[in-house]
Amino acid sequence: MNRINQLFEKKQQNILSIYITAGFPNLDDTATIISEIEKAGADMIEIGIPFSDPLADGKTIQDSSSQALQNGMSISVLFEQLETIRNSVSIPLILMGYVNPIYQYGFKAFCEKCNKIGIDGLIIPDLPVWEYTAHYKELFEKNNLHSIFLISPQTSTDRIREINSISKGFLYVVSSAATTGKTSDISEEQIAYFNSIQNMNLSTPQLIGFGISDNKSYTTACKYSNGVIIGSAFIKAIQNSTTPLEQTIQSFIKTIKGN
Repeated sequence: MNRINQLFEKKQQNILSIYITAGFPNLDDTATIISEIEKAGADMIEIGIPFSDPLADGKTIQDSSSQALQNGMSISVLFEQLETIRNSVSIPLILMGYVNPIYQYGFKAFCEKCNKIGIDGLIIPDLPVWEYTAHYKELFEKNNLHSIFLISPQTSTDRIREINSISKGFLYVVSSAATTGKTSDISEEQIAYFNSIQNMNLSTPQLIGFGISDNKSYTTACKYSNGVIIGSAFIKAIQNSTTPLEQTIQSFIKTIKGN
């Protein structure tokens, strides 16, 4: 069974997924950060593949992506870094990337390599649902990969139900129309949106992302979903840290969870 499904079978609430940018802050930090996040108590990790034009990402993640590219990060380098990651890490790992670099690497080869090293899912924001269904669904399934789709306040009810019908991992619920990194409190309008998703009684679990940055927003979002995804706040924490990565990561996740 895919590790994402295993996670949602044993834990239905307060799931914490952490986004990292591969190759940031230093090229060789990726595997270390993944390991430390698991030790600190997170449930899942989303590994961002740096890209020069990350449309869905705000300034913090864009800057980390630019730095990672300058450091020398690429898909090939990332796969080398993750070659033995499953010797030490057991929680679900998801790669998040844009479609052009994956096309350049070779979609089939990319999925096969993900399967070989133990990746559980892919988030490809600019891969249309119809293209996934028509051309890649079978390839994903053959390689035990879940395609994680994003829904937002602009996504129609019919579209959400269509995405739910083909989803096997979870739905990434974008909390607002903004890019990642917005940290204002969760608004009444957002809560109404979360409630509307809950009331659809979808079969696929949901994690809320974009703008989750502290214990307050984590706790609030968890009331309306199975859990959250935190990215920009984590990137800022390790970027601005004056302590060793291990301490920074432990402190960050402890603070988010309110432990």
